[in-house]
Amino acid sequence: MSIGRYVCKRVLITVPVLIGVTALTFSFVHLLPGDAVDAIIGFRDVSPATEASIRAEYHLDEPVWKQYLLWLGDVLTLDFGHSPITGRDVTASIGHRLPATVALGGAAWLLALVIGIPAGIVAAVKRGEPADELSRVAALAGIATPNFWLGLILLLVFSIRLGWFRVIPPDAPLASLAMAKFMLLPTITLGTASAALVTRLLRSSMLSELDAAYVRTARAKGLRERTVILKHVLRNSLLPVVTVAGLQLAFLVDGAVVVEQIFSWPGMGRLLVRSILERNYPVIQATVLVIGLAIVLANLLVDIIYAVLDPRIRY
Repeated sequence: MSIGRYVCKRVLITVPVLIGVTALTFSFVHLLPGDAVDAIIGFRDVSPATEASIRAEYHLDEPVWKQYLLWLGDVLTLDFGHSPITGRDVTASIGHRLPATVALGGAAWLLALVIGIPAGIVAAVKRGEPADELSRVAALAGIATPNFWLGLILLLVFSIRLGWFRVIPPDAPLASLAMAKFMLLPTITLGTASAALVTRLLRSSMLSELDAAYVRTARAKGLRERTVILKHVLRNSLLPVVTVAGLQLAFLVDGAVVVEQIFSWPGMGRLLVRSILERNYPVIQATVLVIGLAIVLANLLVDIIYAVLDPRIRY
Protein backbone atom coordinates (compact mmCIF):
# COMPACT_ATOMS: atom_id res chain seq x y z
CA MET A 1 0.00 0.00 0.00
CA SER A 2 1.38 3.39 -0.95
CA ILE A 3 1.84 6.07 1.67
CA GLY A 4 -0.86 8.19 0.01
CA ARG A 5 -3.48 5.43 0.23
CA TYR A 6 -2.46 4.70 3.81
CA VAL A 7 -2.88 8.34 4.81
CA CYS A 8 -6.31 8.53 3.12
CA LYS A 9 -7.39 5.38 4.94
CA ARG A 10 -6.29 6.72 8.31
CA VAL A 11 -8.01 10.04 7.68
CA LEU A 12 -11.28 8.29 6.78
CA ILE A 13 -11.06 6.22 9.97
CA THR A 14 -10.49 9.40 11.97
CA VAL A 15 -13.74 11.03 10.77
CA PRO A 16 -16.13 8.84 12.84
CA VAL A 17 -13.76 9.20 15.80
CA LEU A 18 -14.06 12.98 15.55
CA ILE A 19 -17.86 12.69 15.43
CA GLY A 20 -17.70 10.52 18.53
CA VAL A 21 -15.57 13.13 20.28
CA THR A 22 -18.16 15.82 19.58
CA ALA A 23 -20.97 13.57 20.85
CA LEU A 24 -19.11 12.75 24.07
CA THR A 25 -18.19 16.38 24.63
CA PHE A 26 -21.79 17.48 24.21
CA SER A 27 -23.12 14.66 26.40
CA PHE A 28 -20.67 15.12 29.27
CA VAL A 29 -21.39 18.83 29.55
CA HIS A 30 -25.13 18.15 29.58
CA LEU A 31 -24.68 15.64 32.40
CA LEU A 32 -23.52 18.46 34.66
CA PRO A 33 -26.15 19.77 37.07
CA GLY A 34 -28.00 22.80 35.77
CA ASP A 35 -27.54 24.53 32.45
CA ALA A 36 -26.63 27.89 30.96
CA VAL A 37 -29.95 29.43 32.02
CA ASP A 38 -29.32 28.54 35.66
CA ALA A 39 -25.92 30.20 35.42
CA ILE A 40 -27.44 33.34 33.89
CA ILE A 41 -30.31 33.62 36.34
CA GLY A 42 -28.35 32.63 39.43
CA PHE A 43 -30.29 33.50 42.57
CA ARG A 44 -32.41 36.16 40.89
CA ASP A 45 -36.15 35.80 40.92
CA VAL A 46 -37.34 35.90 37.30
CA SER A 47 -40.71 35.16 35.82
CA PRO A 48 -41.35 31.84 34.05
CA ALA A 49 -41.89 33.74 30.78
CA THR A 50 -38.44 35.33 31.02
CA GLU A 51 -36.83 31.99 31.80
CA ALA A 52 -38.65 30.37 28.86
CA SER A 53 -37.48 33.09 26.49
CA ILE A 54 -33.87 32.63 27.60
CA ARG A 55 -34.13 28.88 27.08
CA ALA A 56 -35.57 29.43 23.61
CA GLU A 57 -32.72 31.83 22.77
CA TYR A 58 -30.13 29.12 23.52
CA HIS A 59 -32.32 26.30 22.05
CA LEU A 60 -32.53 24.65 25.46
CA ASP A 61 -36.23 24.03 24.99
CA GLU A 62 -35.45 21.63 22.13
CA PRO A 63 -34.86 17.86 22.53
CA VAL A 64 -31.29 16.91 23.39
CA TRP A 65 -30.63 15.27 20.01
CA LYS A 66 -31.76 18.39 18.20
CA GLN A 67 -29.60 20.56 20.45
CA TYR A 68 -26.63 18.37 19.52
CA LEU A 69 -27.28 18.66 15.79
CA LEU A 70 -27.63 22.43 16.04
CA TRP A 71 -24.42 22.64 18.06
CA LEU A 72 -22.59 20.31 15.66
CA GLY A 73 -23.64 22.44 12.71
CA ASP A 74 -22.21 25.50 14.42
CA VAL A 75 -19.00 23.61 15.29
CA LEU A 76 -18.44 22.68 11.65
CA THR A 77 -18.43 26.39 10.83
CA LEU A 78 -16.20 27.15 13.86
CA ASP A 79 -19.05 29.07 15.46
CA PHE A 80 -19.26 28.23 19.16
CA GLY A 81 -21.73 31.00 19.89
CA HIS A 82 -21.50 33.61 22.64
CA SER A 83 -20.85 33.13 26.32
CA PRO A 84 -24.02 33.69 28.37
CA ILE A 85 -21.83 34.82 31.28
CA THR A 86 -19.49 37.32 29.64
CA GLY A 87 -21.30 37.93 26.36
CA ARG A 88 -18.05 37.42 24.42
CA ASP A 89 -17.67 35.34 21.30
CA VAL A 90 -16.47 31.88 22.37
CA THR A 91 -14.45 31.27 19.21
CA ALA A 92 -12.62 34.57 19.67
CA SER A 93 -11.92 33.76 23.34
CA ILE A 94 -10.41 30.39 22.50
CA GLY A 95 -8.50 31.82 19.54
CA HIS A 96 -7.00 34.41 21.87
CA ARG A 97 -5.90 31.80 24.43
CA LEU A 98 -4.91 28.92 22.14
CA PRO A 99 -1.55 30.34 20.91
CA ALA A 100 -0.28 30.70 24.49
CA THR A 101 -1.19 27.10 25.33
CA VAL A 102 0.30 25.78 22.08
CA ALA A 103 3.49 27.76 22.67
CA LEU A 104 3.89 26.44 26.21
CA GLY A 105 3.04 22.85 25.26
CA GLY A 106 5.29 22.97 22.19
CA ALA A 107 8.21 24.36 24.18
CA ALA A 108 7.77 21.67 26.84
CA TRP A 109 7.59 19.00 24.13
CA LEU A 110 10.81 20.21 22.48
CA LEU A 111 12.51 20.33 25.88
CA ALA A 112 11.42 16.73 26.53
CA LEU A 113 12.88 15.55 23.22
CA VAL A 114 16.09 17.58 23.49
CA ILE A 115 16.77 16.13 26.94
CA GLY A 116 15.14 12.72 26.65
CA ILE A 117 16.61 11.43 23.38
CA PRO A 118 20.32 12.15 24.13
CA ALA A 119 19.88 10.93 27.71
CA GLY A 120 18.23 7.72 26.48
CA ILE A 121 21.03 7.09 23.97
CA VAL A 122 23.74 7.63 26.58
CA ALA A 123 21.93 5.42 29.10
CA ALA A 124 21.64 2.57 26.58
CA VAL A 125 25.21 2.80 25.28
CA LYS A 126 26.64 3.15 28.81
CA ARG A 127 24.50 0.35 30.24
CA GLY A 128 25.42 -0.43 33.85
CA GLU A 129 27.86 2.46 34.08
CA PRO A 130 27.48 5.56 36.30
CA ALA A 131 25.92 7.57 33.45
CA ASP A 132 23.18 4.94 33.12
CA GLU A 133 22.52 4.89 36.86
CA LEU A 134 22.42 8.70 36.99
CA SER A 135 19.90 8.87 34.12
CA ARG A 136 17.78 6.21 35.83
CA VAL A 137 17.62 8.13 39.09
CA ALA A 138 16.93 11.42 37.29
CA ALA A 139 14.19 9.82 35.16
CA LEU A 140 12.46 8.23 38.15
CA ALA A 141 12.62 11.54 40.02
CA GLY A 142 11.20 13.38 37.01
CA ILE A 143 8.30 10.95 36.61
CA ALA A 144 7.51 10.82 40.33
CA THR A 145 7.60 14.58 40.95
CA PRO A 146 4.14 16.18 40.64
CA ASN A 147 4.26 19.11 38.25
CA PHE A 148 2.24 21.35 40.57
CA TRP A 149 4.79 20.81 43.36
CA LEU A 150 7.72 21.37 41.01
CA GLY A 151 6.14 24.55 39.68
CA LEU A 152 5.61 25.94 43.17
CA ILE A 153 9.20 25.13 44.18
CA LEU A 154 10.59 26.79 41.04
CA LEU A 155 8.47 29.87 41.70
CA LEU A 156 9.60 29.99 45.34
CA VAL A 157 13.30 29.62 44.57
CA PHE A 158 13.85 31.46 41.30
CA SER A 159 11.08 34.07 41.39
CA ILE A 160 10.58 34.93 45.06
CA ARG A 161 13.91 34.12 46.70
CA LEU A 162 16.37 34.90 43.87
CA GLY A 163 14.17 37.29 41.88
CA TRP A 164 15.43 36.00 38.53
CA PHE A 165 11.96 35.61 37.03
CA ARG A 166 8.65 37.40 37.33
CA VAL A 167 5.84 35.86 39.37
CA ILE A 168 3.19 36.82 36.81
CA PRO A 169 3.56 37.07 33.03
CA PRO A 170 4.80 40.41 31.64
CA ASP A 171 2.49 42.63 29.64
CA ALA A 172 4.24 41.81 26.37
CA PRO A 173 3.49 39.98 23.11
CA LEU A 174 3.79 36.20 23.13
CA ALA A 175 6.70 36.30 20.66
CA SER A 176 8.91 38.56 22.75
CA LEU A 177 12.09 38.11 24.75
CA ALA A 178 10.39 39.00 28.03
CA MET A 179 7.66 36.42 27.51
CA ALA A 180 10.19 33.80 26.41
CA LYS A 181 12.17 34.35 29.59
CA PHE A 182 9.05 34.05 31.75
CA MET A 183 8.03 30.87 29.90
CA LEU A 184 11.23 29.09 30.94
CA LEU A 185 9.99 27.98 34.38
CA PRO A 186 6.58 26.68 33.25
CA THR A 187 8.29 24.92 30.34
CA ILE A 188 10.63 23.09 32.72
CA THR A 189 7.71 22.26 35.00
CA LEU A 190 5.63 20.83 32.19
CA GLY A 191 8.39 19.07 30.24
CA THR A 192 10.26 17.34 33.06
CA ALA A 193 8.03 14.26 33.34
CA SER A 194 7.85 13.86 29.56
CA ALA A 195 11.65 14.07 29.25
CA ALA A 196 12.00 11.37 31.90
CA LEU A 197 9.47 9.15 30.12
CA VAL A 198 11.20 9.53 26.75
CA THR A 199 14.57 8.73 28.37
CA ARG A 200 13.41 5.48 29.94
CA LEU A 201 11.46 4.38 26.88
CA LEU A 202 14.31 5.04 24.43
CA ARG A 203 16.82 3.30 26.69
CA SER A 204 14.66 0.20 26.92
CA SER A 205 14.01 0.15 23.18
CA MET A 206 17.68 0.62 22.29
CA LEU A 207 18.82 -2.10 24.68
CA SER A 208 16.63 -4.63 22.89
CA GLU A 209 17.97 -3.47 19.52
CA LEU A 210 21.63 -3.55 20.60
CA ASP A 211 21.36 -7.30 21.12
CA ALA A 212 19.91 -7.88 17.63
CA ALA A 213 21.79 -9.85 14.98
CA TYR A 214 21.98 -6.98 12.49
CA VAL A 215 23.94 -4.91 15.01
CA ARG A 216 26.55 -7.63 15.35
CA THR A 217 26.69 -7.90 11.58
CA ALA A 218 27.18 -4.13 11.19
CA ARG A 219 30.01 -4.18 13.71
CA ALA A 220 31.60 -7.19 12.01
CA LYS A 221 31.64 -5.24 8.74
CA GLY A 222 33.81 -2.63 10.41
CA LEU A 223 31.27 0.18 10.71
CA ARG A 224 32.08 2.84 13.26
CA GLU A 225 30.23 2.52 16.54
CA ARG A 226 28.78 6.00 16.08
CA THR A 227 27.28 4.95 12.73
CA VAL A 228 25.89 1.72 14.17
CA ILE A 229 24.21 3.53 17.06
CA LEU A 230 22.83 6.59 15.29
CA LYS A 231 22.00 5.21 11.84
CA HIS A 232 20.82 1.69 12.62
CA VAL A 233 19.96 1.20 16.29
CA LEU A 234 18.44 4.62 16.94
CA ARG A 235 16.18 4.57 13.89
CA ASN A 236 14.76 1.15 14.75
CA SER A 237 14.29 2.24 18.36
CA LEU A 238 12.33 5.38 17.54
CA LEU A 239 8.95 3.74 16.84
CA PRO A 240 7.80 3.51 20.48
CA VAL A 241 9.33 6.92 21.16
CA VAL A 242 7.34 8.42 18.27
CA THR A 243 4.15 7.02 19.80
CA VAL A 244 4.84 8.53 23.20
CA ALA A 245 6.18 11.80 21.77
CA GLY A 246 3.11 12.30 19.60
CA LEU A 247 0.68 11.60 22.42
CA GLN A 248 2.74 13.67 24.85
CA LEU A 249 2.45 16.66 22.52
CA ALA A 250 -1.35 16.46 22.76
CA PHE A 251 -1.34 15.80 26.49
CA LEU A 252 1.11 18.63 27.13
CA VAL A 253 -1.24 21.03 25.38
CA ASP A 254 -4.26 19.96 27.41
CA GLY A 255 -2.33 18.94 30.52
CA ALA A 256 -1.07 22.46 31.13
CA VAL A 257 -4.18 23.34 33.16
CA VAL A 258 -2.45 23.09 36.54
CA VAL A 259 0.78 24.68 35.32
CA GLU A 260 -1.11 27.60 33.77
CA GLN A 261 -2.88 28.18 37.08
CA ILE A 262 0.39 28.18 39.03
CA PHE A 263 2.21 30.56 36.71
CA SER A 264 -0.88 32.63 35.73
CA TRP A 265 -0.19 31.71 32.11
CA PRO A 266 -2.89 33.19 29.81
CA GLY A 267 -3.77 29.92 28.09
CA MET A 268 -6.74 27.63 27.60
CA GLY A 269 -6.15 25.87 30.90
CA ARG A 270 -6.96 28.96 32.95
CA LEU A 271 -9.90 29.69 30.65
CA LEU A 272 -11.28 26.19 31.27
CA VAL A 273 -10.91 26.42 35.05
CA ARG A 274 -12.57 29.81 35.18
CA SER A 275 -15.38 28.63 32.89
CA ILE A 276 -16.06 25.64 35.14
CA LEU A 277 -16.26 27.88 38.20
CA GLU A 278 -18.60 30.25 36.34
CA ARG A 279 -20.61 27.37 34.83
CA ASN A 280 -19.90 28.88 31.42
CA TYR A 281 -21.13 25.88 29.44
CA PRO A 282 -20.43 27.04 25.85
CA VAL A 283 -16.81 27.79 26.70
CA ILE A 284 -16.43 24.46 28.53
CA GLN A 285 -17.80 22.59 25.52
CA ALA A 286 -15.56 24.40 23.06
CA THR A 287 -12.42 24.02 25.19
CA VAL A 288 -12.93 20.32 25.87
CA LEU A 289 -13.67 19.76 22.18
CA VAL A 290 -10.42 21.47 21.14
CA ILE A 291 -8.49 19.28 23.60
CA GLY A 292 -10.17 16.14 22.26
CA LEU A 293 -9.44 17.12 18.67
CA ALA A 294 -5.79 17.71 19.56
CA ILE A 295 -5.50 14.18 20.94
CA VAL A 296 -7.21 12.60 17.92
CA LEU A 297 -5.08 14.54 15.43
CA ALA A 298 -1.94 13.66 17.38
CA ASN A 299 -2.84 9.98 17.04
CA LEU A 300 -3.34 10.45 13.30
CA LEU A 301 0.06 12.15 12.98
CA VAL A 302 1.72 9.33 14.93
CA ASP A 303 0.17 6.73 12.61
CA ILE A 304 1.48 8.56 9.55
CA ILE A 305 4.98 8.92 10.99
CA TYR A 306 4.88 5.24 11.91
CA ALA A 307 4.20 4.32 8.29
CA VAL A 308 7.06 6.52 7.09
CA LEU A 309 9.57 5.04 9.55
CA ASP A 310 8.45 1.43 9.06
CA PRO A 311 6.84 0.69 5.65
CA ARG A 312 5.67 -2.72 6.92
CA ILE A 313 2.96 -1.00 8.94
CA ARG A 314 1.16 0.05 5.74
CA TYR A 315 0.41 -3.62 5.08
